[in-house]
Amino acid sequence: MDRYNGSSKNMSNLQNPPTLNSSSPLGFWDSTLGNLSRELSPQQFKTWIQPLSLLSYDESEQLLTIGAPNRFKLDWIKKTFSDRLQELASQYFSHPITLNFVLNVEGGALEVTKPSEPQERFGGVEPAVDQDATFTEEQSFEIEDHSKLNPNLTFDTFVTGKANQLARAASIQVAHNPGTSYNPMFLYGGVGLGKTHLIHAIGNHLLKEKPNARIRYIHAEQYVSDVVRAYQQKAFDRFKRYYHSLDLLLIDDIQFFSGKSRTQEEFFYAFEALLSNKAQVIITSDTYPKEMAGIDDRLISRFDSGLTVAIEPPELEMRVAILMKKALSEGIPMSEDVAFFVAKHLRSNVRELEGALRKILAFVRFHGKEVTIDVARTALKDLLSIQNRQISVENIQKAVADFYSIKVADMYSKKRPANIARPRQIAMFMAKELTQKSLPEIGELFGGRDHTTVLHAVRKIGEERSHDGQLNHEIHVIEQTLKS
Repeated sequence: MDRYNGSSKNMSNLQNPPTLNSSSPLGFWDSTLGNLSRELSPQQFKTWIQPLSLLSYDESEQLLTIGAPNRFKLDWIKKTFSDRLQELASQYFSHPITLNFVLNVEGGALEVTKPSEPQERFGGVEPAVDQDATFTEEQSFEIEDHSKLNPNLTFDTFVTGKANQLARAASIQVAHNPGTSYNPMFLYGGVGLGKTHLIHAIGNHLLKEKPNARIRYIHAEQYVSDVVRAYQQKAFDRFKRYYHSLDLLLIDDIQFFSGKSRTQEEFFYAFEALLSNKAQVIITSDTYPKEMAGIDDRLISRFDSGLTVAIEPPELEMRVAILMKKALSEGIPMSEDVAFFVAKHLRSNVRELEGALRKILAFVRFHGKEVTIDVARTALKDLLSIQNRQISVENIQKAVADFYSIKVADMYSKKRPANIARPRQIAMFMAKELTQKSLPEIGELFGGRDHTTVLHAVRKIGEERSHDGQLNHEIHVIEQTLKS
């Protein structure tokens, strides 16, 4: 192993290199590399310590300068390893010494400055310069080598309900057994339903259990940008080394890979490498894998080889719990009746609920009022007006009829074949879920049916939805169509 990295090549050109003894900077560096190679994993040592160079030693100042090849590694060394390096220096030298960490993209040799001979080098000769050691595009290619996790997104702050309980349970299992349980895991669902929260929670849990784990959260668009830069700078080797060496890769909104063949090819290789290394891969999308357009079949088959879990829009009780919990965290408690009022009108996703809550809290703070239903109605009047215009029973009937390829007139008819009766029941269920209409009013709009018929449909579809993933997905797609 070339333990001195960039500086060792230049050191080898010195005619009279210093002796490795208790007062030699090179002796210290050799001892330090030996200690750290035993303390750290091979991957950590190779990634963080091996690229460092011993640059200069000022005897008058008792100052030892260590160089890092790029800004990110420099910042990471200062934050993570500077205390340990300083401790090793204090143990090695018989006198106090200060370590200085600097950026060193040129890979310079060790320089010693003595009090009486400020510019003298080891051995009294100028080291030879390697004319070929130029700063290449490969060296300039950098990836943000840190987790990018949001520490606030944990399992403790995730509100659970029927719509996401399977996804949460699977995520906890993966967090406790990365690389072995459900690998890969594919979470899909609409915007603002908690997919990103869950994958951050997995990353934060693993980081807490294994602080040295190499974890990266990345949005698919950023991954595409990394591929483009690697292509432009001919730096695919460095790109691959980074992504293939992770312990946990969390990639969000992979539908953005659609139509990007080079990105898909690189991700396929990274995916294969990570799984062969028993590293965990977790992917999110707004669509079920087999329904994604513009994605290579071999990738889709890989996504589908692990666990695929849908996250549905939150049910009423869950929306109420989310509102009350988030309002309490803001220091303005919300009563259950107000939360029910808001939750009944805003049904699509958690992000929409959070936006509504912010409007209410801003209104009560500005006007100095209590949080009541009337105050909530006033604060949300524009939003409620839009919601009421967007979804009606008639719109639901048309959307369901289009989805199941039947006529809208079949919604009102007395026909009862399965290909008509089931879509009709789904439309009744959605009318109850998505509008403020009563059961009798819904029955009237479905050809004058009795409210007990509507109640039966609502209960039947609601029960089936709790265990039928395909039905869940179909209803989700229709809801997204209504709200688009």
